[in-house]
Amino acid sequence: MKQTPTHKKKLTAAQQATLLKTLQSRFEKNGQRHQGLNWNDVQGRLMAHPEKMWSLHEMEQTEGEPDVVAFDKKTGAYTFCDCSAESPKGRRNACYDYEALASRKDHPPKDSAVEMAAAMGITLLTEAAYRELQQLGKFDLKTSSWVQTPADVRALGGALFCDRRYDKVFLYHNGASSYYAARGFRGSLTV
Repeated sequence: MKQTPTHKKKLTAAQQATLLKTLQSRFEKNGQRHQGLNWNDVQGRLMAHPEKMWSLHEMEQTEGEPDVVAFDKKTGAYTFCDCSAESPKGRRNACYDYEALASRKDHPPKDSAVEMAAAMGITLLTEAAYRELQQLGKFDLKTSSWVQTPADVRALGGALFCDRRYDKVFLYHNGASSYYAARGFRGSLTV
């Protein structure tokens, strides 16, 4: 995925208003994800960091359904995470990273998870963050999501992904160049 020029990473006033309305509705509907937090505080933080709204918009456009999942009392920062029931539709059919993409000679996918996340300004979930998300609901019952892979595993050509089956969260491995219609990635953004 090509990086979007910086000047394009700003939302119009109408796009901001639509995004805020969508995020507020999701926030209010899913209070179990952020008990004790107030939407007005979240919105205030977003308005103070408008550059982060572009990334949230990208998460929304790729059907990630971002929502607040954590708050840091020390810094006042909120963490948004993709909370779509299944791995975001707009981010599937991607191998793990650029190296894996470049290694595919036959039938390469259009993009890789690591590069897509970077272009969107978000971070691929770690295994720990993925497991924390699963404490807030049941995600990836039919799909799976790439997660950050340790360097030693990646150096051997592998990459890691997670899903939820049989009411348990599983961590698996696959070749980093593999890609499937049911595997995407989830990201997070701290604002």
